[in-house]
Amino acid sequence: MKLLLPVIVPILAGILVLVSKNIRRNRKVVTGLSAIVLAVEIVLVFAAILSGESLVLCQLTDTMTVSFRVDSVSSLFAGLTVIMWFLVGIYGISYMEHEHDEYRFFGFYLIVVGVLMGLDFSSNLITMYVFYELMTLTSLPLVLHELTKEAVRAGLKYLFYSVAGAFLALFGIFFIASVSSTLEFAPGGVLGIQDVAGKETLLLASACCILLGFGTKAGMFPLHGWLPTAHPVAPAPASAVMSGVITKAGVLAVIRVVYYIIGPDFIRGTWVQTVWIALSLVTVFMGSMLAYKEQVFKKRLAYSTVSQVSYVMFGLSMLHPVAFVGALSHIVFHSIIKNGLFMSAGAVIEQTGWTRVEQMRGLGKVMPLTLACYTVVSLALIGIPPASGFVSKWYLATGALSSGTGVWGFAGPVVLLISALLTAGYLLPIAIQGFFPGQDFDNSELKKRKLEGKEPSWLMLLPIMILAASALLLGCFPNALIQMVKSIGDSVL
Repeated sequence: MKLLLPVIVPILAGILVLVSKNIRRNRKVVTGLSAIVLAVEIVLVFAAILSGESLVLCQLTDTMTVSFRVDSVSSLFAGLTVIMWFLVGIYGISYMEHEHDEYRFFGFYLIVVGVLMGLDFSSNLITMYVFYELMTLTSLPLVLHELTKEAVRAGLKYLFYSVAGAFLALFGIFFIASVSSTLEFAPGGVLGIQDVAGKETLLLASACCILLGFGTKAGMFPLHGWLPTAHPVAPAPASAVMSGVITKAGVLAVIRVVYYIIGPDFIRGTWVQTVWIALSLVTVFMGSMLAYKEQVFKKRLAYSTVSQVSYVMFGLSMLHPVAFVGALSHIVFHSIIKNGLFMSAGAVIEQTGWTRVEQMRGLGKVMPLTLACYTVVSLALIGIPPASGFVSKWYLATGALSSGTGVWGFAGPVVLLISALLTAGYLLPIAIQGFFPGQDFDNSELKKRKLEGKEPSWLMLLPIMILAASALLLGCFPNALIQMVKSIGDSVL
């Protein structure tokens, strides 16, 4: 029962917010109830993790069930998700004051976190796929929230890409279901050589379909286009969780299929691994280059997400224990950093109305604390020690070099280094020109608009500061996290 509560409690609370007229009419009731549910959800999730139990919810067929189980991977993803969801939710209480239909945003916001818990705690491929599809449908209203033409267009694009990717993955799942005696997740995979004897070509084609399909949610080329379209039109809290959390759902699905169903030994050294490595590195470079050229602030961060999540995909594609550690640690670090970046961007937009990078010269005079937090998480994303991004990128590079993948083992670190330089090129100028606008900077416009010293509310600023501090402290003291992900890597490789 402890495993079911983190799933059903926020979903039922979200439905209540959406349908109850008495709740919808009162903003304080909507935000207060949402904050309470998110706080309770943290307790429920960690109680479920500590319980270590499993639960069969229903029997679909003789061999297929909807069931949940706690393991090390589900604990990592569920814990990260609920903490990020809580911090962004608190930020959203203040941010959404200036938006319309807050009840609709918070209603679906609560529903999505319940669905994500179902995805994280899934014990088999069928359960995971059900909640994966539900995640797309329930998160769609967060993209559509503004209901402008641009928002509707972005929402439809998000839906089309996500459904197309999920159906592509479904083809691969059908094949696996036809040859495997079980779809329950097990470290190292459940397929035996005898299961796929004579069907190796079909297995590899199925694995490729699954990687491309679930890679869509992770923003991997060529199905990455929804990310830079959806982020600029969604409210900042929605952009934050979509970039920092929901993209990781695609990564989780890839981990489960490759490392817990098919098994890495079936993919290692094949054309599928080569395609996977190549697509991830193309995405890393392409996303960084497009972010470098982009002038719309939130869209620049969206392209950055395209690049950075494929750091994770690259680490996973190496099928090597050290690179695996880098991939899983980068999941945590990127979630913290990117939530901080999007929340900083949202604070700037809300306080100043500035949406483009060239408008932000002298931002340090307007929002010094916010810009300082932005600078810290930017340095972490670039990978400058002792911030957290350095740790994960070190493991990714060293894992690639020792992976035995030939030229890819050397090409990977080179692309990561180029991407880091581009990341510095598209993030740091905002901080430098914000704090040091130059002697020719005229701040009369800031005084005229009374913008100087105009920080956001503490409900917005405090979560940003917590994330900035976490991005730094986890880089200084990463051992607990590294040991956790090493144990996961040891079990699957």
